Formats: sequence, structure tokens, C-alpha cells
Amino acid sequence: MLHDMSTTLDNDTQRSAAEVNEEIRALWFRAGGSLNMDERREYQRLVLEWAKVAPSSSATRAA
Repeated sequence: MLHDMSTTLDNDTQRSAAEVNEEIRALWFRAGGSLNMDERREYQRLVLEWAKVAPSSSATRAA
């Protein structure tokens, strides 16, 4: 096993952007800054997951 954090999601479970970001950071840390092909696929999956839950920049901008 590469790490302790789960990389699969239940359909009913949605993690926060902060939780996904923490997993992305952990992936880079474990990889030492250089991702192999499996890690790149995992990174891509995590970035897509993060993009779904992260607040959009227009929603977070002050009016």
C-alpha cells in the first residue's frame, strides 16, 4: 500500500477541498517531488476531485 489515506470515494461521501489538498500534498511529499506514472494518475484524479469541491474564484472574490 502506498499510503494510509483512502483514494476511493463512496458516492455519498464528498470530501472538502482542504481534505483533498492535504492528500495532494502528502502524495508529493511521499514522492519526493517527482511522480512516477501511477502517482501521476493519482495526482490527476485528486486534482479533478479538488476542482469539483473547491470554491470558484469568482465566489470567493470580495465585491
